[in-house]
Amino acid sequence: MSTFASIPAPIAGGELITPASIFQGESLSMTFLNSAIGSLRVEIQDADGKPIPGYTLDDSNDLYGDTVARNAIWKNNPDLGALAGKPVRLRFVMRDADLYSIKCDESQ
Repeated sequence: MSTFASIPAPIAGGELITPASIFQGESLSMTFLNSAIGSLRVEIQDADGKPIPGYTLDDSNDLYGDTVARNAIWKNNPDLGALAGKPVRLRFVMRDADLYSIKCDESQ
């Protein structure tokens, strides 16, 4: 038997903030599902919870769909390599969405 779990957000919205951890990689991919009126955005914060310029919620593109391994995208900052080795927190703001997984990836 398999178990599959998600972090859900209702239509009114919700958010998830991860504990600080050392960022590894050059991109951030997620598996998520949202409805036609749902969305997901990601902010990267420093270890103290302060948004990192260029990776704020306002810089984050809305992500839509039912997808596996979709990269988070910020205006003018697609590469997260500059954050590698630094402690960061991830803030996910979702509306009518389910977040299943988060993965930091190296460029291929």
